[in-house]
Amino acid sequence: MKPHPILIAAVLLPLAACVRIGEKPPASLMTLTSAAALPAGPPRTARDGQAVAVLVPSVPQALNVLRVPVQTGPTGLAYLKDAQWVEPPARLFRNLLAETIAARTGRPVFDLRQYSLAPGMRLAGRLQQFGLDAGSGEVVVIYDATLARGNDVETRRFEARTKVTREEPGPVSAALNQGANEIAVQVADWIGA
Repeated sequence: MKPHPILIAAVLLPLAACVRIGEKPPASLMTLTSAAALPAGPPRTARDGQAVAVLVPSVPQALNVLRVPVQTGPTGLAYLKDAQWVEPPARLFRNLLAETIAARTGRPVFDLRQYSLAPGMRLAGRLQQFGLDAGSGEVVVIYDATLARGNDVETRRFEARTKVTREEPGPVSAALNQGANEIAVQVADWIGA
């Protein structure tokens, strides 16, 4: 006896409601915003060597995801529940750096693909930490920067720590944004006008 197609569909339909592929997405996604926005206005002209190319920083594997890492101990790592970035944190941090540098220094800022238009300085680096330290109740942002000015190369470590009131996406996101902005201002001042 061959089962009727409508009978098969009636049996499978309730099961389809129980199956979910992947995780449930969070209610909202997190991003970074620069506190020093570049205003609209006249064009900027770069003299030879004045432009800055800001590259996407490299990251450890723990940051190569859309989740927010939580350091639970010297060798323990978890991810913050219901917290997810809109795009990888390295790209968000690069964009915040670029906006802040352009606004504070007045220099034209490019990404690596535009660098050949006006070669000048190159800012690269490694975003070592960008998450929550559960033991101290702080978000920690550590950026090891490398600045190439012609044949000269300088390196410098920048670090920001910000207390969080609760280990939840909203307060952690706000604290990470604050820490990223603190570092971006320090990097812009290091580059100079």
